[in-house]
Amino acid sequence: MYKIVGGDQREYGPVTSDQIREWIASGRANGQTLASFEGSPWKPLSTYPEFADALRTASPPPLPQAPGVYPTVAQGYTGTETNKMAVAGLVLSVLGLCCSPLALIGLILSVVGLVQISQSPQTYSTTKVVPILGIVIGCLAVIGAIFVLSSGAFSEMMKNMPR
Repeated sequence: MYKIVGGDQREYGPVTSDQIREWIASGRANGQTLASFEGSPWKPLSTYPEFADALRTASPPPLPQAPGVYPTVAQGYTGTETNKMAVAGLVLSVLGLCCSPLALIGLILSVVGLVQISQSPQTYSTTKVVPILGIVIGCLAVIGAIFVLSSGAFSEMMKNMPR
């Protein structure tokens, strides 16, 4: 007969090995669940060979989460989709270094992408780094265009262009 320590840190048992297999199948116990066989030292169920088959076929337990905290890639979760607004914003911001209207569009799309990722981070595999880079590069491109236009360099270039 076995005793186990549940997720609530309470002891359960004595129970049979069949009962423990049922608990593994239903997700109430897993390989890390501590168990003791007839007064032996406590050790994880994964160290008991009689439960190896049950543990292999059992689905992994859900990750414990605090309210408002979403799983990260390090915890084994990646979002299901790329945030297309953030990626398009970054691409257009980079292209905007040569053509300033694209930088403005890229800046707007990057801001929208950042807001979408912030509102539902569990949905997107795209990190906040992508739209933030788009915003920074877009701002630099727009500021550069404003500087060129206000300094008179643009009008000087236009005078020297062949007609």
